[in-house]
Amino acid sequence: MRPIILATFVLCLMPRFAADFAFAGDWPQILGPARNGIAQKETIASSWPSGGPKFVWQKPVGDGFAGVSVANGIAVVFHRVDDEETAEGLDAKTGRQLWSVAFPAEYVPSFNPDAGPRAAPVIHDGLVYLYGARGILSCVQLADGKQVWQRDTYADFSSKRTSRGEPAEGYFGFASSPIVEGDKLLLNVGGSSKNAGIVAFDRKTGKTLWTATDERASYSSPVAATIEGQRHVVFATRLKVVSVDPANGRVLFEFPFGELGPSATGASPVILGNSIFITGSYRFGAVLARAGRSGVIEVWRSDEILSSQYTTSIAYDNTLFGVHGRQDAAPAELRCVNPMTRQVLWKKSSFGYATMILAGDKLLIMKTDGELVLAAADTQKYHELARANLFNGTTTRALPSLSNGLFYVRDGKTLKCFDLR
Repeated sequence: MRPIILATFVLCLMPRFAADFAFAGDWPQILGPARNGIAQKETIASSWPSGGPKFVWQKPVGDGFAGVSVANGIAVVFHRVDDEETAEGLDAKTGRQLWSVAFPAEYVPSFNPDAGPRAAPVIHDGLVYLYGARGILSCVQLADGKQVWQRDTYADFSSKRTSRGEPAEGYFGFASSPIVEGDKLLLNVGGSSKNAGIVAFDRKTGKTLWTATDERASYSSPVAATIEGQRHVVFATRLKVVSVDPANGRVLFEFPFGELGPSATGASPVILGNSIFITGSYRFGAVLARAGRSGVIEVWRSDEILSSQYTTSIAYDNTLFGVHGRQDAAPAELRCVNPMTRQVLWKKSSFGYATMILAGDKLLIMKTDGELVLAAADTQKYHELARANLFNGTTTRALPSLSNGLFYVRDGKTLKCFDLR
């Protein structure tokens, strides 16, 4: 059943559900402190000089689409240099290397020439969790990069191809960033054996604590929330949206999302009070569903409202800011929509594909052509404040980061830092 229900469900759009361990100014994981693209307590300028925002430092980097994570004054970049996946701890203010650790890289790309890691590092309680493109899950110390533990998830759980012949590591390598929940590190491994679609590891030792579902892996990263008193970790897997109880892996709800074949789910679920919004492309569009103790009910499903190839939409003032379209198709639209009424409040046609960060009442919109756009978080109209070309047209696919007013963004060769205060 797919009933259209616009009745009583709460859209609490403030980032209160997953920021238990993050400090103001930190950007410790994909999409920031609460995994929702919102920079907490950040104040940025409303305009830039004619030459763009102030440049601070830059550093050459290797292959990869993993965004930078920042905590305790250390920026962690994860990339591939020659035949090694390398994590580096950098002084967040200067870019000076503090430490470096490398692991043999075995991933061979089949659909995209980039062979680097895709998943952003996760920093928690002095430890850094790294997930490589071939499924190597590593834990190192934030202070010095010393390795604490490592697991080969591909060898342990995903040693064969899917029944339809898709690569076990997906079309673009493993890319889902793990999530810390209590003493556990949860990951959509997508194991083809041992009922290991989702796996919980002891975050301090790497020991397997539980496995659950037979869901294949996607490129989406999970989010956590408490809904009606129940703790959920919500995954958008290859073919479903699945919520599990982090204590034991018990499935709390699920609903279909995605298609087999040359398609992908890259955006993270967005938690809106007791509801879940997930967006995709490739014809399966977007879904809003309402969750509760008795399960989940689909509110609407559409490919016309806010269907985004991999950009996670940002919740603000009972609306969603997002990108409608794909990077590899006609120029995408920037949109503001009301998920409750399914109304498109405004759209900026032919804007181009982009990812976003919300800082206070401003949007930082990083276009994949290397241009950064500053816009007001205005739900009534598109209100642009400034724009600057940061990379001269090279592709910037990795998600940007904002920490203590410093903006970190990379293309395929260079990581740059700008001061937006």
